[in-house]
Amino acid sequence: MMLGVLGGMGPLASADFMRQLTLLTQAERDQDHVPALLWSDPRVPDRTAARLGKGEDPLPMLLQGIRGIEAAGCNAVAIPCNTAHGWFDAMQAATKLPILHIVDAAREELDRLGVEDGPIGLMGTAGTLAMGLYQGRIGRECLVPEPALMESHVSPGIALVKANRVHDAYAPLAEAARILRNRGARAVVLGCTEIPLGIAAGEAMEFPVVDTVAALARAAIRHMGFTAA
Repeated sequence: MMLGVLGGMGPLASADFMRQLTLLTQAERDQDHVPALLWSDPRVPDRTAARLGKGEDPLPMLLQGIRGIEAAGCNAVAIPCNTAHGWFDAMQAATKLPILHIVDAAREELDRLGVEDGPIGLMGTAGTLAMGLYQGRIGRECLVPEPALMESHVSPGIALVKANRVHDAYAPLAEAARILRNRGARAVVLGCTEIPLGIAAGEAMEFPVVDTVAALARAAIRHMGFTAA
């Protein structure tokens, strides 16, 4: 059994997923870890631009990656990019391999953290928020950043992580998360795989946050028949 990781969106988030996959597996030796293949192709067209009608369709390159994962003999697919899940149905229809859904993993993580019923904050790319990726699947009321907050804090923070300026991303992303908390969110879902990297670069949040990279890693570990920490 081998896990295929369709990555490169962005490259640092994919590398962090592989790190989390390792750290979150209960293991004593190399042979106790999840066999995995990372297909990291940063040439995939920008998902947010495509979803907002301003860029090239990424689906052909997403499917190219899935075909490569299939050819390598993998048995399941994890995609450490939230916005790419806007093409989930088309990708799943093109392969017999099960594709783990990052929103389902986030919902399981909320349960694991013991977050009570009630609204959650949701941070993500403009594309993820516009397509309602979480709002229709996670089963919770979602409080999302206002457009002005997206423009001033969230989108710039994501861009800073993609530019390898991770520490600079902490202040705007953490402030946006706190604003959602103050609006009544029981927890904040970091629904872009760059956001947890920025949040982790500074002081820990004073309230529950869901790292969707870690959540997907835990889901993948369980799916592959291993035990997650």
